[in-house]
Amino acid sequence: MNYYLGIDCGGTFIKAALFDTSGKMFGCVRENVQMISEQAGYAERDMNELWQVCATVIRKTIAHSQIDPKRIKGVGISAQGKGAFLLDKQNQPLGRAILSSDQRALHIVKQWQKEGIPEKLYPITRQTLWTGHPVSILRWIKENEPERYQNISSVLMSHDYLRFCLTGELFCEETNISESNLYNMEAGQYDPELADLLGLTGIIDKLPPVIAANKIAGHVTPEAAKLTGLAEGTVVVGGLFDVVSTALCANLDDETKLNAVLGTWSVVSGVTTNIDNQQTLPFVYGRYAQSDKFIIHEASPTSAGNLEWFVKQWQLDYQYINQAVSELAPAKSSVLFVPFLYGSNAGLGMQAGFYGIQSHHTQAHLLQAIYEGVLFSLMYHLNRMKQRFPQATYLRVTGGPTKSKIWLQMLADFTGMTLEVPQIEETGCLGAALMAMQGLGEQANVFEKQSMLSIQPNPDHFEAYQHKYQRYQQLTDALKAML
Repeated sequence: MNYYLGIDCGGTFIKAALFDTSGKMFGCVRENVQMISEQAGYAERDMNELWQVCATVIRKTIAHSQIDPKRIKGVGISAQGKGAFLLDKQNQPLGRAILSSDQRALHIVKQWQKEGIPEKLYPITRQTLWTGHPVSILRWIKENEPERYQNISSVLMSHDYLRFCLTGELFCEETNISESNLYNMEAGQYDPELADLLGLTGIIDKLPPVIAANKIAGHVTPEAAKLTGLAEGTVVVGGLFDVVSTALCANLDDETKLNAVLGTWSVVSGVTTNIDNQQTLPFVYGRYAQSDKFIIHEASPTSAGNLEWFVKQWQLDYQYINQAVSELAPAKSSVLFVPFLYGSNAGLGMQAGFYGIQSHHTQAHLLQAIYEGVLFSLMYHLNRMKQRFPQATYLRVTGGPTKSKIWLQMLADFTGMTLEVPQIEETGCLGAALMAMQGLGEQANVFEKQSMLSIQPNPDHFEAYQHKYQRYQQLTDALKAML
């Protein structure tokens, strides 16, 4: 029996898990990885610390599984997209990594919008512009830290950096770098004209070669083997953008299914074989893990990270939260929560907050409002995606909130859609491990016995949720006037 290691580097945790070719998991360890926010709008990560935590979770996973490291044939990495992980000319971290939830480049994005840059970019890149895109971050560094900008040798994203730490080889993985605004989506390659348009002339030379998700990128070095417990020479493949990983594990196979991820980001994804030029909305496309397909997704950092913040402030237990919320009548409270702690999908610069609190409200009402607010924000993306995928009747759901039955039932009742929850552990890790299997020509049979938990909507609650959602929309519209 061969085994494959999947690593999942998210906004809050980094995990490692071992699988066989049937998808059975033989050990999983996760550790918190610190996000540093020392100024308003900043979201950074210490790159050396990230690698050390990654090495630790790999080592602990191998020890927990009691599997001989020589039987681990390949490694894949799934990670959050965008952001910027920079190396200097000695291939050392060039300051802290800047994450996709960072908002320091807000004024730059607003200026680009005034100049009509997004409209010029979109037909080529199939991307919108966001503060956490590599191009926004790079332009901010160029304007505010010119010496740092001049010292850039390589522009990477998080799994590119971790793969480099494992192998010493530099690549940019395709499913992730295709969403950088430096990549021509139809041509399938970097485009220097994009860099010129964004005031980043010459930055293309700092981008390592593109590698496909399932192609071999290198082998574990002696130094990395010592730190991680992996065998020297173990194969490491390109890896995946975590949105692609979850779509793979949701087994999206046609345009009747969408996948919603409720993690640090709210993401709704679908898979297609073509770029539809007739659409009026600027849907975000990316290269999929299958070479003949694209992934389309709508996303914003308006999801469960808001609940994580609340939990951290008041040291709450998730079992307590679910119990407290379940005891309240669905959508009856006047309390609304706008889940914009880390960014907004309603307007650049909008911030989080509660509205409608009265003296009889309790902590449970605030928690219920967070659950609802995250789903209301998700609905913005779901409604748009249903315009591109009008045949979609099933919504598959992945991410941490799938462990909450009350939250899932709220989503079903609110949308009126049947939910399907893939009964797969650690979709980020498994998707990455699948790429390692493919890279080594292993015949995986992960989906042959896959089961789905089906959740039916309760029609008695639909109108109450729709009414409260209308109030949420009115609130966000009113808040835009304050920008």
